[in-house]
Amino acid sequence: MSIQWFPGHMVAAQKKAAETMEFTDVVIEVLDARIPGASQNPMVKELGAARQRAHLKILNKSDLADPNITEQWIQYFNKIPQTKAVAISCKKVNEPKKILALCKTLAPHRGDTLKPLRMMIMGVPNVGKSTLMNAILNRRIAKVGDEPAITKQQQRHQINDHMILVDTPGMMWPKIRYPSDGDLLAINNNIGKNAYFEEEVAEKLGAILLKDYPSVLQARYKLENLDIDAINLLEYIAKKKGFPLKNHLLDLEKASTTLLNDYRRGSLGRITLETPSSRELMIKNNNNSLDTDTKKTNDI
Repeated sequence: MSIQWFPGHMVAAQKKAAETMEFTDVVIEVLDARIPGASQNPMVKELGAARQRAHLKILNKSDLADPNITEQWIQYFNKIPQTKAVAISCKKVNEPKKILALCKTLAPHRGDTLKPLRMMIMGVPNVGKSTLMNAILNRRIAKVGDEPAITKQQQRHQINDHMILVDTPGMMWPKIRYPSDGDLLAINNNIGKNAYFEEEVAEKLGAILLKDYPSVLQARYKLENLDIDAINLLEYIAKKKGFPLKNHLLDLEKASTTLLNDYRRGSLGRITLETPSSRELMIKNNNNSLDTDTKKTNDI
């Protein structure tokens, strides 16, 4: 079953964002650089496109992502009309300060006392929006936490007499279309823990790492045999870390938490879980599957 998560407060947040979009010049969408495609909210694209708003995509947490793949995503996004993409890390003090200048280039007709530049920052939960807001404004105005949906209400900030920045709560959309997007969002802790089973999500992560980043598993867990599946990997971690249960079985729940936390904190190294080409292939395969299912239904 695919992962879905859309808390009630997000309905009101979505409506408020749609209203604010009318008075916005540049939409700043914050993405997780480790899953740039999956962490895009389709609602942001729809709202911005309807009013032809310029779009700045921030690949945040780039210090945790594979730099070569990050560059691929930047090139991919920069091909989209009225869109600029940039990778940053809020751990580097000067990087968030680039954002206001980039917004100005996207809306050169705005940015004075008569026509202030109006920006709205959006993104899925726990993608680093609040940390980014604090860095841009150089003061702590937003709560920061390592769990989704910390910010609950929209906030308006007058940066100076020619710039206005609106912060929005982290927002999901009513139905995640692609199951793999739900998996990636859960892996990256963008979805509430009540929406998924941690062990299943850790299996998905393990499978990706065994395929694309086996060397990080060797380095972190001293894994010698790479000819294993994700379940075997979790069992190995449980043995290595000493996570037995009372009945002599292995505690795969603890092993799952260990693998997920090691990934989320960057302890495994710089990892990206999707590329532009892998995402295009995933979408193509999903669409083909839907077409096949539709044909089967019509044939019945």
